[in-house]
Amino acid sequence: MGNRISKKSLEDEVKEALGKNKEALAAAKIQEYLDKEKNIPLNIAITGESGSGKSSFVNAIRGVDDDDEEEAARTGVVETTEVSRAYPHPCFSNVTLWDLPGVGTMKFPAAKYLKLVGFERFDFFIIISADRFRENDVKLGKEIQRMGKNFYFVRSKTDQDIRNEKSRMKKSIRYFSEEKILEQIRENCTQGLQKQGFQCPQVFLVSSHKPHLYDFPDLLRTLERELPEHKKNAFLLAMPNTSLEMIDRKKKAFKSQIKYVATLSAAVAAVPVPGLSAVVDVGLLVTVVTQYVSGLGLSISSLKRLSNYSGVYIEDLKEVIVSPLAATKITPELVLKTMSQTAILPALLIAEEGSKFMLIIGIPLSMALSFTFTYKALNLFLNDLSEDAKRVLQKVLV
Repeated sequence: MGNRISKKSLEDEVKEALGKNKEALAAAKIQEYLDKEKNIPLNIAITGESGSGKSSFVNAIRGVDDDDEEEAARTGVVETTEVSRAYPHPCFSNVTLWDLPGVGTMKFPAAKYLKLVGFERFDFFIIISADRFRENDVKLGKEIQRMGKNFYFVRSKTDQDIRNEKSRMKKSIRYFSEEKILEQIRENCTQGLQKQGFQCPQVFLVSSHKPHLYDFPDLLRTLERELPEHKKNAFLLAMPNTSLEMIDRKKKAFKSQIKYVATLSAAVAAVPVPGLSAVVDVGLLVTVVTQYVSGLGLSISSLKRLSNYSGVYIEDLKEVIVSPLAATKITPELVLKTMSQTAILPALLIAEEGSKFMLIIGIPLSMALSFTFTYKALNLFLNDLSEDAKRVLQKVLV
């Protein structure tokens, strides 16, 4: 974690600075903390044999369509990755997915694979197979395990298997059970890994083209849970919305930061310059709300990507959105206009500015009002945007 600031030490330092009337110092410490939280690096390695669906999985995690010429990882029926390729998340550039060359190819033999791809830089590995996991996959998993990092077996193209099996059973007039087919696929993969020496292997069945189905949501929950504490939010906020529960967890992560942003607003309010606090408050709201919109998948680009891989027209997705802050560029004018639709927020902003002209109690009162204004505004905006994110996901799941 290096010199990263813990929440407890941050709160103690900020209280101490404010107690000594060092508002600028308090503001600087909070800003440093928020900047570091936003830029925590996360590097995820996606590997497996050639043709296993690594590139499509990279695109799915990033919410990018395979046909996106600018942002998509290259896909194909043969090995399309000859070198390790970095794909930063479109909205959260601190999160990078690495499409690694296929293990066991001529240029990347299994015995030297981890050294050749740069093992140390990755936080965890995802080993992908399109059918059963083979000897090279097992060797790689054991070596990653030996070197003290987490890895996960992911069985891709599950939707394709389901579709093929359904078609085959129709021809034979046999009863089709998707649940039974999934159980058979999972058992086949698990038994194969057990024969190779893994005692209790966990295999996630996914479809990169339908990330809300099968084990994709469970995979994301597991990855988040097993990351170091300081990297959980970086991962969570960059992931696509695969369940209503995930949206709730994103909301909780964003909500945990609100008090720090509000305290930063209060520290600025201590500066006795008319109009400064209001400008800073609105500027803070623009910055933070933009993060909410991106993290909750409600930016224009996010909705376009969701439309592309879900098949739901973007106009239909926009139709269920209520908040004026979603699916648009966040500007100070838009924030002020949205605030004006409530009774309390404009009143708090006006009272905050007016309090600075009061003797003795003016600055403390202004700080309290600024904190209250920012805290209430961000909670209100976050609640509305979270509900929009749920409505959009439900539209896709119908």
